[in-house]
Formats: sequence, C-alpha cells, structure tokens
Amino acid sequence: MRKRTWTGRGRPRGSHHPRFDTRILEYLVELSTKRGINTTEFFNAIVHAWKNGKASCRGLTIQCRTKIKGRAVFLITKGYTVIAQFPVQDHILKEANPLKGFDYVRDRVRYSYKMKERKSPENDHVRIKDLKAGMKRINLKAQVIEISKPKLVLTRFNDYVVFANATLSDETSTIKLTLWNGRINMVSINDIIQVVNANVIVFRGEKQLRIGRNGTLKVVENSSLHESERTIKCLAK
Repeated sequence: MRKRTWTGRGRPRGSHHPRFDTRILEYLVELSTKRGINTTEFFNAIVHAWKNGKASCRGLTIQCRTKIKGRAVFLITKGYTVIAQFPVQDHILKEANPLKGFDYVRDRVRYSYKMKERKSPENDHVRIKDLKAGMKRINLKAQVIEISKPKLVLTRFNDYVVFANATLSDETSTIKLTLWNGRINMVSINDIIQVVNANVIVFRGEKQLRIGRNGTLKVVENSSLHESERTIKCLAK
C-alpha cells in the first residue's frame, strides 16, 4: 500500500488522529486562540462539561447538549450569544491533551490577526501636511493642542447648535477639527486622538476636518503605565 506523504504546513494529518478528528482538534485550537484561552485550559473545560453537563471558561459557558453513538455535541455561549457548536468523539475526550502539537493552527490564527491589524483603516494614517481640500474618508492621529470657546449658532434648519474647534497637531502641521454639541466635552487639551473617516473641507479659506456620517473619533488618554481608549461614534452635522 502506498504511503501517504503530508505536503502541507505544520503537523502531518493522520499521524495520530483520523482526518475528521484532526479537523475538530484544529477547530478547537483555532477557537481557543481567537478567544485568547490556553488550549489545555480550554480542552479541560470541555471535558468537565462532558462529565458534568456544563462548565465555565474565561467568560464562556460550555454545555454538553447531547451524547450519542460515541460522541458528544457541545454548545459554547457568551451571555445570550452563541459562539460555537460542534461534536467531539468520546475517545478524544478521554485523551490527556490532544490539542498539544497543533502550533501551526495557533500561528496561522495569530498571523491572520496581524494582517488584519495592518490593513485596518485605524492603522493607516495620513499626515496633516498631506491633507488637501476635498479629501474624503481619511484617517488621522494627532494631539489636541487647543480648543476654542464654544459658540451658539443658528442652523439652516432653524435650530441652535453649539460648536467648537479643536486644533490638532502632528509632527508635520496643524489643522482644526469641528466638534458639535456634547462632543465638545469628549476631548481635552493634550489628548491624543484618532479620527477615522473624516473629510477635509475649506471654511473661510481655511482647511478643516469634519467627521463624516460613519466617522469615528477615538480619544487616547496618555499614561506612563497604559493607554485607555474610549470610542465615540460620531454623526455628521
């Protein structure tokens, strides 16, 4: 009989587990990695649910829904949200640590997350000096160096709004960002802010930033120990 040769990356399939079992194990490693849970801890929680009906693991609830024909079906939830549902053969649940050795799955998941972060709009910033009138959906990270005194104005819709201009600065230049109503108190001088999906307009001969309908303003509060972030969903006026 001709011997099969594994030509893929990572651990050879079929070297210890049948193909179906290998897929389940790979899935469990992928699931635990995405949730930031140690694979051994995750598998032990599944075994506990298999024996006792239910288990908790890092904010997840694992339930053993059914046991039939040598396998068990598990349901994983977080609050009212279903995370996953899958079957596991009983002989796998009796093994000491069957998820050991699937490092290639963990590396693949982590690599995928790194690539998504690199492609994320929030990580693709322009410099202030490169901003031109008419540019749309731009992303910018800068420091708030000044906030003007709020002013009350009458809009074309015959209602009153309050606005203020926050002057932003990076290593290349400065630009004003218009803040409306309650959002004025969302930022403070010296905050580092991140703007996503903003537009560049010209008002009274001066370039300014306006946050679009689907724009986001994220304020990063500097600290010597950590950075805490609060995200503010912005609606364009």
